[in-house]
Amino acid sequence: MTALVREPIPLHAGARPQTAGAASLALRPLLDPPRRAARVLAVFPSALYLEMRGEREPRVLAVVGSDANRLPNAVVVVAGRRDQPFRSIREGGEAWVGDGRVDAGLLSVRVRRWWDPSPALGGMPRSALARGVRTLETALGAAGMTGGGLAGHPDPVRLADCCAAGDLAGAVEAAERIVGLGPGLTPSGDDILSGLLVALRLVGGAVRDGGAAVRLADWLGAAVTADAGTRTTALAATLLHCAMAGGAGGEVASVLRAVAGHEQATPAVRRLLAVGHTSGADLAWGVLAGCRAALALAVPGRQARRVTA
Repeated sequence: MTALVREPIPLHAGARPQTAGAASLALRPLLDPPRRAARVLAVFPSALYLEMRGEREPRVLAVVGSDANRLPNAVVVVAGRRDQPFRSIREGGEAWVGDGRVDAGLLSVRVRRWWDPSPALGGMPRSALARGVRTLETALGAAGMTGGGLAGHPDPVRLADCCAAGDLAGAVEAAERIVGLGPGLTPSGDDILSGLLVALRLVGGAVRDGGAAVRLADWLGAAVTADAGTRTTALAATLLHCAMAGGAGGEVASVLRAVAGHEQATPAVRRLLAVGHTSGADLAWGVLAGCRAALALAVPGRQARRVTA
């Protein structure tokens, strides 16, 4: 995590006690402008989700404890689950976001630092990516990874095959069939797509001759986010927008860094697979598919097959 120090802002007399937070750079469009009203979307012991009023992404902001999963749209506070930092907040309640602050219930978080949700992978030749993909496959197999929430469904497999072949039309068709597919705040189909998009963009951007993978991320991302706000949950739609821009959660970022040879794969994979009920496995499935596609497309002059009218 790259931390950027922001100048301290003095507290006003009589203000409620404030907690320091470190915010994702993806949240600057929400946190820098004047305060706006938000709605408490969901509350958990280690995370709070706020939905902004309006159509602009990111629409959902997460406030998470220090021991929670670090989403690419998160403000991280020092308190952990046992400190119960969100105990005063009720689902459906009102909150305020802006002026470098998040206020909900008795919680007031002042942003003191910023972190970049796009991990720096550096440059690598195709041979290094091939080793990284094999390492990831081995680590996932050793960890006993299953197919996730859409195990047995044909479209994730078709999506992966089309991406590796550079078949944009086929990839878009398969992707659109799994947007919003599955239960929960982040359905399995969206987790798979998030992992795939962020891997295509970041790994494609790091590997030599990876331009075709980045272009595929552009086109596929535009297709699945165009109407995501009406087809899936607000949180999942925001995470798809983040992934399209290269924003990765902390666990996904560690796995991508392992593919690039900067971290150990086994602990990174275990941390990712432990996320949620099936979210970790779904994200891992998408990341692996994206890395394999970036490897297959990393050929000089390779272009993804684009649909024309």
